[in-house]
Amino acid sequence: MSKVYLIGAGPGDPGLLTLKAKALIEKADVVVYDYLANKDFLRFAKPGAEIIYVGKKGGDHTLPQDQINALLVAKAKEGKLVARLKGGDPYVFGRGGEEAEELLEAGVSFEVVPGVTSAVAAPAYAGIPVTHRAHASMVSFITGHEDPAKQGSAINWKALAETGGTLVFFMGVKNLPEISANLIKHGRAPSTPAALVRWGTTCRHRSLIADLATIAAKAKEQGFAAPSLLVVGGVVGLHDKLGWFEHKALLGKGVVVTRAREQASSLLSELTELGACCFEFPTIEIAPLDDYAGVRQALAELTAYDWLVFTSVNGVKYFWRELAALGLDTRSLGGRKVAAIGPATAEALAERGVASDFVPEKYVAESVVDGLLALGIKGQKVLIPRAAKAREVLPEELTRAGCRVTVLPVYETRLASADPAEIVAALQQGEIQYVTFSSSSTVENFFAMIEPEVLRRNLGAAKLACIGPVTARTLEKFGFTAHIQPEEFTIPALVASLVADQAS
Repeated sequence: MSKVYLIGAGPGDPGLLTLKAKALIEKADVVVYDYLANKDFLRFAKPGAEIIYVGKKGGDHTLPQDQINALLVAKAKEGKLVARLKGGDPYVFGRGGEEAEELLEAGVSFEVVPGVTSAVAAPAYAGIPVTHRAHASMVSFITGHEDPAKQGSAINWKALAETGGTLVFFMGVKNLPEISANLIKHGRAPSTPAALVRWGTTCRHRSLIADLATIAAKAKEQGFAAPSLLVVGGVVGLHDKLGWFEHKALLGKGVVVTRAREQASSLLSELTELGACCFEFPTIEIAPLDDYAGVRQALAELTAYDWLVFTSVNGVKYFWRELAALGLDTRSLGGRKVAAIGPATAEALAERGVASDFVPEKYVAESVVDGLLALGIKGQKVLIPRAAKAREVLPEELTRAGCRVTVLPVYETRLASADPAEIVAALQQGEIQYVTFSSSSTVENFFAMIEPEVLRRNLGAAKLACIGPVTARTLEKFGFTAHIQPEEFTIPALVASLVADQAS
């Protein structure tokens, strides 16, 4: 059944998208989104969904409103389920009402899914509650950019000036001098606290605090532009006291994440929680093998091994996938000792009911061998499920120490197909402060996609961060030195090192 859902995509923070909105994006045949709707939401779209951008940015329209209306009608009449994503809430200065009227007139079924409006969310992230018992008992939402076709202004400036409540103006930066002048002219005190909040709730969030008399001049001086909200009223005075988002350690800092998309979630979530603007540039793709006959034979003979040594979360994942394919489970490991090279790998094993017998203090192959030898692994039979292509140090050192080692490829890594143009452009524009590398493979594949000279020419003040010494040595082969390297070779430690660098 065809239908158009007018969906409020929220103010920008992906966590503020409603569960209902996410569910509708996931089942939509067509997703139509605009400039203020976070494009990360497009990841929820099902394979094969048609994605259409109709961005409207400060008067620059990819599609005029009448053509957007016609597009929604046309797609619905093709029998499609259409998710129309609109920044904030569809009915709060989102022109959702106009689109709904057009759909109704065309006989198209529609529903409205309210969203978190930036009028409340952006000030909240800036430490400004729009109402407060001691400061404001009412709040007004006003457009700072009225329909130019209207005869005269519909805004009652005298009433607004005299309310004493909080005023929140949408799209008001362009007309900021006129807005402040009209409020002062009609009785609002020039000393009234005022704030601009730009890209509220996102990693690009900025705020400017002034008073009504000086806000326009300061906005021009500091280069404030759309999209920004203007907040006027006593509640603005709480900004310094209640501000929380603007204290995030990496707010606004651009960080390139080169990990495989399948592995990047933990790093991305930690960076995002700290306010970073993450540039996903997966240099590696994790893929299954073409043939698992050898793996299944080894799994059927697990009792022949004394130790299983897992070097990655993906090794655990694909090993257990093949166990399940044979109708086996964790019980097949009975009697085997298990080593995990790192806490994330140990956690992946624990999720499958396996407690690691050994997790090294340092998560590099060279340190692993010493620890295993101390546990009496010499002379024993060892199985290492891992990537088809990986460093040979661990199996070679264990073999040299007298172990009988079998390397069991259970997955493979491939060069990813990410487009480097966005990363190079962001470097050129100074939008990136850190490029992170979590393995030697991420370094090698990064330079397979971006020539070392291109990075050298555009690196600017950006810093290169490596998870450990092995990765740093690989970076040196391409003529670069790691600016940042944590003492502990883990993702949390890598993130902490970025935070420490900002604090220094």
